[in-house]
Amino acid sequence: MDNELQDLEALIEKANDLMKDWSYIDGVMKLKVKFINKSNNEDPTYAKDGDSGFDLRANLTEDTILQPGERMLIPTGVYFQIPINFELQIRSRSGLSLKNGVIVLNAPGTVDSGYRGEICVILYNTDKNIPFTIKNGDRIAQGVIAPVQTLNNTVFVKSETLDSSERGDTGFGSSGVK
Repeated sequence: MDNELQDLEALIEKANDLMKDWSYIDGVMKLKVKFINKSNNEDPTYAKDGDSGFDLRANLTEDTILQPGERMLIPTGVYFQIPINFELQIRSRSGLSLKNGVIVLNAPGTVDSGYRGEICVILYNTDKNIPFTIKNGDRIAQGVIAPVQTLNNTVFVKSETLDSSERGDTGFGSSGVK
């Protein structure tokens, strides 16, 4: 009986540990993501119900000009505590990319769950002729919180062979254009 009780207590402790990053709000389980905002800009938030990304804003003391073909690290003033088994992906904003040719250079940029520093965005001006001005508070990228395979839930199994598949080892353009 004592072993069963110890097993039950261990199971409850594990369940509590798994649930520490979740809240039950309005009948829905929601992931809790702690953040600090050291900028004077709005806190990160989703603009519309169903959006997968939230805006990241430039945290600048003065306007910054991104010249054609130039890349620059832009601070946001926000810091996140991403739960284990998740990552924060930094992605380009589609309107900024289409209208101005400004993209997140390493998109999607990965912010691991263990990182606690300021979120900065590598912006790149793809335009050949037109500089782009970034002002404090401008929405420069979007963040997406996504589950990932990590040390906690992945086992690499070394092998001499891999199972065959329909695709096999064909890559880069193997599915054609149309």
